[in-house]
Amino acid sequence: MAELERALGHAFADRGRLQEALTHPSALQRGRAERGDYERLEFLGDRVLGLVIAMAIFREYPDANAGHMARRYNEMVRKETLAEVALETGLAGHIRMSPGERETGGLEKPAILADICEAVIGALYLDGGLPAAERFIGERWRARIAGLEKAPKDSKTALQEWAHAHGIEPPEYELVAARGPDHAPEFTVRARFARGEAEATGSSKKVAERRAAETLLGKVENGRDG
Repeated sequence: MAELERALGHAFADRGRLQEALTHPSALQRGRAERGDYERLEFLGDRVLGLVIAMAIFREYPDANAGHMARRYNEMVRKETLAEVALETGLAGHIRMSPGERETGGLEKPAILADICEAVIGALYLDGGLPAAERFIGERWRARIAGLEKAPKDSKTALQEWAHAHGIEPPEYELVAARGPDHAPEFTVRARFARGEAEATGSSKKVAERRAAETLLGKVENGRDG
């Protein structure tokens, strides 16, 4: 644990917080008193990360408009970026997880790695305040933020530009299904245009549309029919 604390740049006064951040829900045993899994800390860490990244982008790009800053922000907080940071920091080697989850590749799943990364940021914030979280985020994200010379395009914009460049009508988005409880809804959206179609699911229609556009763009760029 001391090695991980060095990688995080913070010595925890309460290591239980760090252990909780590294505990996947599958590791909790029924009937056994446990401090808990990472989900509550992930909720907190997501908000802390968002604030720190937004402040960093605001300072790094003083001439960028709100739209450009939003695209840069989305690139920095996406699941894949968080998973990369988790691997760079060595978090995977400390995750508590059930044998079954491990056997299905849980330690390599970007979604789990991203959740753990946010949970650790939440633990840093609780144990050392905003300065502790800022130090870690600054260390791991500074070069990434500085390297965003151009604001990355969101997938819907990129797909629309691809359609325009190839002389076809822009894609349309259709809500295929909406299910799940109010606190955890799930939306399925279909993106479609002349060259193909793709479906994707997300926690909101906006997220589902973006994922569907990303999938469809990948298909057409690789020459696969939708």
